[in-house]
Amino acid sequence: MRAIWKGAVSFGLVTVPVRLFTATENHDLQFHQVRKSDGSRIKYKKVAAADGEEVPYSEIAKGYESPDGKMVMITDEDLASLDSKSSKEISVEKFVPAEQIDPLLLDKSYYLEPDKSAVKPYALLREALRSTDRMAVVTVAVRTRLSMAVLRVKDDVIVLQTMLWPDEVRTPSFDVLDDIPEPNEREVKMADLLIESMVDDFEPNDYEDDYQQAVQALVERKLAGGDVKAAPKAKGDDEGGDVVDLLAALQRSVDRAKAARGEDTSADSGAGQEGSGSDDSADTEEDDTDADTQDAAEEGDQPAAKKATARKAPAKKAASSTTKKAAAKRSTAKRTTKKAS
Repeated sequence: MRAIWKGAVSFGLVTVPVRLFTATENHDLQFHQVRKSDGSRIKYKKVAAADGEEVPYSEIAKGYESPDGKMVMITDEDLASLDSKSSKEISVEKFVPAEQIDPLLLDKSYYLEPDKSAVKPYALLREALRSTDRMAVVTVAVRTRLSMAVLRVKDDVIVLQTMLWPDEVRTPSFDVLDDIPEPNEREVKMADLLIESMVDDFEPNDYEDDYQQAVQALVERKLAGGDVKAAPKAKGDDEGGDVVDLLAALQRSVDRAKAARGEDTSADSGAGQEGSGSDDSADTEEDDTDADTQDAAEEGDQPAAKKATARKAPAKKAASSTTKKAAAKRSTAKRTTKKAS
């Protein structure tokens, strides 16, 4: 397990450095949304409702819409400046009887592990909670938000369970319960007898998630029977696709920044278009490559020097061949002149 938070439990003058670990995990099979015809994955794009334009992550901000439709923009700086009690401390407010904590208020569970130097005070707090059958009511800030929580003991580990705020629990209101007649004494006794006949200890391992097991078996049967589809390759997954998309995104970003400053972006766009298919640009690219290779060779990169030599060798051979042909022509011309004389 990996710790998600580090801090300290503080009660009285005692401080216990601890690490927080998530106590639960989800074993449900995860399904993807796919196209029925070929199994291709469905992807979502974040677009602006006003014009349908896709919005990059860097331009997404937080906004609160008021009842009259006005949007209040909230920045990270606004949230960071709030007067919050957020800290790296689990502050014990009081110790209360366990039966006073309504299970409906309990939310997420975490294990607390002490630092090696704090094992003794950790064990002291654990035994005090166990012997008094009480829970410690605490406040803690996990991921910046302040929460109520309780500390209780499970086996030999202290468990922190975050709690909902009282206004997050709904008040039940069912009209159908208003006119229910009271059961008579005989009916109550029969219900008591039925309950007594079913009394037993709770063992969580006696229960299984049969639906999850059935889904897993279904998937395995389909795999074994070859009832699968090879999803087509997503567009843009080809080698170099990401580079092209990145360059296009960078160009758009540059154009947008220049437009915001009132600068002309046509020159950059034209340069980009010329570089895509011009012979001159290809020549320039080759020259740049040779220059880079020569610089590397001068810095002592021997393999680069060999490559440079290999590329320039054909030119030398061609020059040598041309020289030989020219000499042959001169020799032929001399012989012809002698015969004529």
